[in-house]
Amino acid sequence: MSETTTEPTSEAGDTEAHARLSTAPVEESGSTAVPGSFGGRRAPGPWGWITWTAREITGWVRWFWRQLTSMRTALLLLLLLSLAAIPGSLIPQNGVDPMKVEQFREENTTLTPLYDALGMFDVYSSVWFSAIYILLFVSLIGCIVPRTWQFVGQLRGRPPGAPKRLDRMPVYTTWRTAGQPEEVREAALGVLRKRRFRAHTVGDAVAAEKGYLRELGNLAFHLALIVMLIAFGWGELYKSEGNKLIVEGDGFANTPVQYDDMRSGSLFSNDDLEPFSFDLDDFRATYAQSGPNRGTPRTYEAELTYREGVDGPEKKKVVEVNKPLEIGGTKVYLTSHGYAPVVTVRDGKGEVVYSQPVPMLPIDQNITSQGAVKVLDGYRNPEGEEEQLGFSTVFVPTFAGKGSGTMFSQFPALEFPVLAVAGYHGSLGVDSGILQNVYQLDDRKMKQFKDENGDTLRKMLLPGESMELPGGAGSITFEKEIKEWANFQVVRQPAGGWALTGAVVAIAGLSGSLFIQRRRVWVRAKAGDDGVTVVEMAGLGRSESARLPQELGELVGLVHDRAPTAPDAEPGPDADGSDPDADGPDLDGPDLDGPDPEDPDSDPADSPVPSPEGADK
Repeated sequence: MSETTTEPTSEAGDTEAHARLSTAPVEESGSTAVPGSFGGRRAPGPWGWITWTAREITGWVRWFWRQLTSMRTALLLLLLLSLAAIPGSLIPQNGVDPMKVEQFREENTTLTPLYDALGMFDVYSSVWFSAIYILLFVSLIGCIVPRTWQFVGQLRGRPPGAPKRLDRMPVYTTWRTAGQPEEVREAALGVLRKRRFRAHTVGDAVAAEKGYLRELGNLAFHLALIVMLIAFGWGELYKSEGNKLIVEGDGFANTPVQYDDMRSGSLFSNDDLEPFSFDLDDFRATYAQSGPNRGTPRTYEAELTYREGVDGPEKKKVVEVNKPLEIGGTKVYLTSHGYAPVVTVRDGKGEVVYSQPVPMLPIDQNITSQGAVKVLDGYRNPEGEEEQLGFSTVFVPTFAGKGSGTMFSQFPALEFPVLAVAGYHGSLGVDSGILQNVYQLDDRKMKQFKDENGDTLRKMLLPGESMELPGGAGSITFEKEIKEWANFQVVRQPAGGWALTGAVVAIAGLSGSLFIQRRRVWVRAKAGDDGVTVVEMAGLGRSESARLPQELGELVGLVHDRAPTAPDAEPGPDADGSDPDADGPDLDGPDLDGPDPEDPDSDPADSPVPSPEGADK
């Protein structure tokens, strides 16, 4: 009876061997092996999917945090923030001058929809600017916190011990002395500490380090940036800013309804307004009378009577440009000025229906001004019907004279004032519910007065003169009294002091990080084979500095004075048989002719170091 043995085929054996040798993952039944971005593969089953997903999410979050908190990202975000602020300087902003924004909209109808979509008229409160601002804030914190703990650890620690071979340092010197190693190390420790090094003895060497203020300045710079970001953000959230035009003799109370226009932060409340009021008693301005700067303002002074609180005592204050009135955390700045000629309007019966100063807005440096007189109530036309009057006006404080040019002022002071007037009657459109500019006349629903020839009724008036309206409709008189007005900007900007402090600290910290060098010095003293003490000194800078060889040379001189070269020290080999160690040590460095190609420790990047007299390399 024979036994039958079945041998595996060659193909089956190859498949089994390939399976044993392959490094590919084996897929289990009912599972899918999915590689992970941060190591490992997904295990089968729901628990495998949960752990794999958690590992992936954690890994990506850590990766994103490392990228965000890197110094490269912080610098990039700082650059982006600077670039993002450029449109806010070139394009009119709603928070600065709404009238210029409206003018820009009218003149650029194509760009306006795009700018509205991108938030170009409110750059500093836009989503994209806020995103850059917040990311920079987080990035700086992520950079500063670990570096601060690292720096604290360095301050609590001690300078590292000396390397085994000091002759490999960029700056190095050695000499032999008759003193004991302990005496040399003690002398070196005293010298280094006197030069404000942090020094201590480690084994047979003294280790010292200096220049910690460099890192402190770097940290102070970044912390100051964070303080400035917080201060600016706090100021934008709680700020308030408004303008008020006041004619001489009028006053202002710090309430929202008193402002001509007002802007505030999103967290600002009306209860945050400082309670105060003031009156404009007088305004004085002087100008250069001659020379190339003729007409340039010399002084702007607004004399105020102000009261703090509701029933505070009256106080006097003269406000000038860049010299505001400060009440609590609020500052009142003088920003501009102009003229307000007094105008009187009478109806056909001679009764006064309007009499008050009319502020005129300057359109050039010589205070050529435009304005509008609006008689809203109290006037009836010759037929006895209620009607509104409007007068378009141009005022020049110094007229060139008839036949000497157009209505443009020649000088900003009141030397030859003239008021040009054109009259309208009808409806001013103030009842339509649409806001109007008080300094401009809306004549769409009005008709111009005509003279006897059928031409538009216009006239230039001197102080005290009147223009009669046709058909017994009344008159308008340019009174001899001409008042001046001043525009005040009332600003409440919290955290301004913090922002200023942060800016000063940032400049000081940046200066320290740029001009202070971090460096280490080691002094090794040990007995040689012949019993004579061998002294080695070396220096290493954390950054390249030309001062390191000079500073080490000074330290070498001080230590050498306390541990001089031994008079019986064995001379080293020299071409002329002289003793190069007779006078003192030398800072080791490359020869003046260049690095030694046969010296394996020679570094072509080393710079030549001046050697004291009697030096030995």
